[in-house]
Amino acid sequence: MDVSMAPAFGVFMRYATHISALSLLMLVGCASVPMEGQEVSKAAKQFNPPAAGKSGVYVYRSGSFGAALKKDIWIDDKCLGESASNVFFYEEVAGDAEHKIATESEFSPNVLPLTTAAGKNYFVRQYIKLGVVVGGANLELVSDEQGKKEVSGLEMAQKGHCSK
Repeated sequence: MDVSMAPAFGVFMRYATHISALSLLMLVGCASVPMEGQEVSKAAKQFNPPAAGKSGVYVYRSGSFGAALKKDIWIDDKCLGESASNVFFYEEVAGDAEHKIATESEFSPNVLPLTTAAGKNYFVRQYIKLGVVVGGANLELVSDEQGKKEVSGLEMAQKGHCSK
């Protein structure tokens, strides 16, 4: 290495170490959100059909990657709640309609359009992904089988608590 570059390299390494440590801390900590009672959570995990003319939407986040991050979730621009690791939400929406499921991400919300059929439940998985400054989030529609399996092992968060 050129001797004239040694001071700059030292500063770079110091900042790189700090950024790495901060990133790791954000990904392995543990965030918490207000939770529903066990009875409400247990009832939602029966996966009963929604009310007449409605569709059920389960939005969940499983796993420990990004556990220190909480991310807002909205359905049709209405706050569903703030997610944390291993929680789910359940919301009934108009059946036979187009809906917009959105999640807070690193720079702007990520949106998943969802066309529903009355009488059917849908499962949307929120997942954390690496970002430039802080972890981002995204959404994906998953099969009934996968959704029921994953939601069965989670607890229900209270709706209506968003950070923004």
